Amino acid sequence: MTHDLTQNDLTQTITPEILAKLGVAKVAYVKPMRSDDISRMFPQAPELPPGLDLFALVSADGTPIMVTDRREDAEANAWQNELETVSLH
Repeated sequence: MTHDLTQNDLTQTITPEILAKLGVAKVAYVKPMRSDDISRMFPQAPELPPGLDLFALVSADGTPIMVTDRREDAEANAWQNELETVSLH
């Protein structure tokens, strides 16, 4: 007897938490941010002038890795750590 999995079966089997853990060592997100929001994600960061456009590199589970003012630097850091980068919009 065979059992074909439906989309509903898969949705109930793979939770968002499990999905995040699957990619944690392989995927990172480059997230555009404003300096006003940095302290929320990086509590240890020094105070920054408001209104700066920045980029955060974040692991698949949401753990912040680094912040920079250049997207290229975030992508380079991911590459050095053998992470595949994707963009968040």
